[in-house]
Amino acid sequence: MTASVHPLRAAALPAASAATLIHALGVRKTYRTQDGEVETLKPLDFDIRAGEFVSVVGPSGCGKSTLMKMVAGLLPASGGELELSGKPVCGPQTDVGIVFQSALLLPWRRVLDNILLQAEIRGLPMQAARERAQALIDMAGLQGFEQKYPWQLSGGMQQRVAILRALLHDPSVLLMDEPFGALDAMTRERMNLELQRIWMTSKKTVMLITHSIPEAIFLSDRVFVMSERPGRIVQTYDIDLPRPRPLDVMGTEAFASYARQLRAHFYAQGSLDAH
Repeated sequence: MTASVHPLRAAALPAASAATLIHALGVRKTYRTQDGEVETLKPLDFDIRAGEFVSVVGPSGCGKSTLMKMVAGLLPASGGELELSGKPVCGPQTDVGIVFQSALLLPWRRVLDNILLQAEIRGLPMQAARERAQALIDMAGLQGFEQKYPWQLSGGMQQRVAILRALLHDPSVLLMDEPFGALDAMTRERMNLELQRIWMTSKKTVMLITHSIPEAIFLSDRVFVMSERPGRIVQTYDIDLPRPRPLDVMGTEAFASYARQLRAHFYAQGSLDAH
């Protein structure tokens, strides 16, 4: 059976024996309010391996973004164990890159300078950072746009710049919170292809927060399905589709089968989008 697997697939999908990069055991989140404690995340147990692409889907308000911020060290966990690269997550992590729904580019800075903002904030050597930024620009197909301002770019190109900025310091983990949610459907599909290509080239570990079931299936090695708030992981799906995945894979029965299984969790809630 190995001969029928696309040659890039072995490089793209981490082996089950790959090192665990993100480890969570009984991780929970509770907020204290004037009316008492509000449970946002029930205890979560999961591992994400090095080089793996994992998506998290669930209803709005179930705690997906809270989970991502906890992994990044931007929010403290209320209990349990959360580790990154074998070390407890305590405070903001330097070995992660974060991409939000909005590209958050500075309008007065050109593309190259927006990417280099990461180096300025982190105090990285500028010559090396400039060389890496150019290599990333070439990888993402943005050659010739280095001196353009954000307003001169399409929404998809702006998000590519945001992804490159997050990759500049060469983090082990890329955390993405609905990065394509504001894009139109056709641009979103193109960005799914682009993200897959960047991921397969950079070999980063990716944790993607999304409302889109097709997007999660198309991009992921595994999909975590979360319940309504307080969120918990109710199911994990292994996505066994060859890589690289063309958009045509969305029309296959295998893809449709995964979509039916994931949607079955939310039929009664009607709370996920249909992108």
